[in-house]
Amino acid sequence: MFTQAEEIKAHAGPQKTGTRLIRYVDALREAFEEEMARDPKVFLFGLDVDDHKGIQGSTVGLQEKFGKDRVFCTPLSEDAMTGVAIGAAIAGYRPIHVHIRMDFMLLCMNQLVNMAAKSHYMYNGQVKVPLVVRTMIGRSWGQGGQHSQALHSMFMHVPGLKVVAPANAHDAKGCMIAAIRDNNPVIFIEHRLLYSTEGYVPTQPYAVPLGKARILTEGSDITIVAVSHMVMEALRAKKHLEAIDIQAEVIDPVTLWPLDMDTIMASVKKTGRLLMIDNAWLTCGASSEILTRAMEICQEEAISMPALARMGFAPTTCPTTRPLENLFYPDGRTIAVKAYQMIKGKQAKGWEPPVSAKTEIDAFKGPF
Repeated sequence: MFTQAEEIKAHAGPQKTGTRLIRYVDALREAFEEEMARDPKVFLFGLDVDDHKGIQGSTVGLQEKFGKDRVFCTPLSEDAMTGVAIGAAIAGYRPIHVHIRMDFMLLCMNQLVNMAAKSHYMYNGQVKVPLVVRTMIGRSWGQGGQHSQALHSMFMHVPGLKVVAPANAHDAKGCMIAAIRDNNPVIFIEHRLLYSTEGYVPTQPYAVPLGKARILTEGSDITIVAVSHMVMEALRAKKHLEAIDIQAEVIDPVTLWPLDMDTIMASVKKTGRLLMIDNAWLTCGASSEILTRAMEICQEEAISMPALARMGFAPTTCPTTRPLENLFYPDGRTIAVKAYQMIKGKQAKGWEPPVSAKTEIDAFKGPF
């Protein structure tokens, strides 16, 4: 069983000089505030950004500081408002467009795929679209089939879009600053269960380069690559595995596209095993891409093929009830068991991690 303080420490890493421990959601708000103060062309808009709870707290106080012209609510019209965002970006502004649910980005796919992603190419480099699209994903609190989907693989498929899914407060702030300054449209994915997690964040402004993975813990027995909130579960799995002397190297891709395969493959060559944990369905997803790229690289470099496996959503619509959610999503225990079987062999049985009485899911009180 791991205490909340132990989980925070494991995820946040050691404190460094010039940092302090803050929540993921507060790190995002700092990024908005700093970039809006630095560049008057940056503005933030979307459904309920001016609500008293401010998108989980990430936009609280911004309208009071920067005014209603730069922080404002929009109608419930994803397609039209995305068109406004793209037009503003082409005109030289740097909009941050907030979609409360990734599920409803399906209503503006034409704008994002055929307009935002292609304009730079279609106009021979004369047009830039410096747009950040914030979107929330995640489980729990009865979100069900219409509010729980993670559709990042759809956007990874499209040339011209960058896709970012930071899993800690440090990377949330740094990647957001980098995304706002980027001249390409960036899909910025935020898991609702990460908002309350804490991490060490520098007091001075900084940017985290997009397209670089992060090695969160080092290990020699197996490489675990995890997406978004699954990073937390992978770190829990590592703790379970350490109890039986198995050392897992946990990697957060951070940026899903462009994808940093160099960091992933350096680890896989060391461990000889790759377990991919996606926060989505497996078919045609990020897990498929990463495992396929790993196989191709091994063939190109004529090196031994590693043991490969993946975990993600069960192949059905996201459920609503907690018991079904517990079967639908991988967690620290099921990830640890899978890693154990990859190392000891498919027939390996007789070991399961202890059941933790407390997880951060229990503290989640709903989307608003």
